[in-house]
Amino acid sequence: MRDLAALPKAHLHVHLESTIRPATLRELGEANGVDVPGEPPVFDGFRAFADYNALVRSCLQQPEDFERIAREYVEDETAQGTRYAEITFTAASHGERLGDLEMPLVSVLNGLSQGRGLDWRLVLDHSRRRSVERAERTLDLALEYDEVFAIGMAGEENHSLRPFATLFEKARAAGIHLLHHMGEDAGPDSIREALEVGRTERLGHGIRVLDDPSLVAEVRDRGLALEVCPSSNVTLGLVPSLPEHPLPRLLGAGLTVTLNTDVPSVTGANLAGEYARVQQAFGYDDATMADFARASVTASFAPEATKAAMLRGIDAWLTPAAAG
Repeated sequence: MRDLAALPKAHLHVHLESTIRPATLRELGEANGVDVPGEPPVFDGFRAFADYNALVRSCLQQPEDFERIAREYVEDETAQGTRYAEITFTAASHGERLGDLEMPLVSVLNGLSQGRGLDWRLVLDHSRRRSVERAERTLDLALEYDEVFAIGMAGEENHSLRPFATLFEKARAAGIHLLHHMGEDAGPDSIREALEVGRTERLGHGIRVLDDPSLVAEVRDRGLALEVCPSSNVTLGLVPSLPEHPLPRLLGAGLTVTLNTDVPSVTGANLAGEYARVQQAFGYDDATMADFARASVTASFAPEATKAAMLRGIDAWLTPAAAG
């Protein structure tokens, strides 16, 4: 089998705050007076994860904190063969918490810009539980900084997207893409709402599309890619185990599937590790793993030149010489 870390990949669903190195998190917690547990807890659902995530975010207080985690993120991604990433960051939430709306985003952009070997763009997310007013501030930030190309709704999916419908139309009119979470801890209705109200351009998670065959057909016919995060689904208690993950059924239904990490600091798998876990769990050959990588590239919003170069790299990875 070929080295999956050498396979050129795009990473389409990853939250920056959930990529922090354990040693870095401990240092930031100590510096900022936050008691960080030695290991992430065992989660029994999304709410437990959200509570832990709030603790992690509270460790980020100074501009240099945000800059550091962004710089280290680029280092870690490039080491695992990621060549392009669409990174999710909750900028407005941090800005409100710290009393400076722009500082967290500016600091992250500074950190990302210091890295080498990774092309990237930012998605700014917003929790469904939070106010429309904060979502407006998220859109304002997206419009102000060229490095931000999309906004999206995250958080517990039982909260409706309908209060944000006007905001979505405003974003679309301004050329901002929409990429929402749905179909992870809620069923097909959350996906339909993301399509019809949220105007989402990919399915963030979306694994419960399988609960509705007519929805499967619609998503397939529209060519909408799924941002599937198998280890995250297991770690957050949404799927019993990796071998029981619906990934093979998603592929069997003819859906476009990309592999992503979502929250690698709590799953223990970076993107190359996620590919390796999936390959081992389901016995996929190298050609199938290359197909996952191709899907991630074609489903991305990377520049066409970046896509073409990555697709050539994937083809080269599959040549006999690449197998060693």
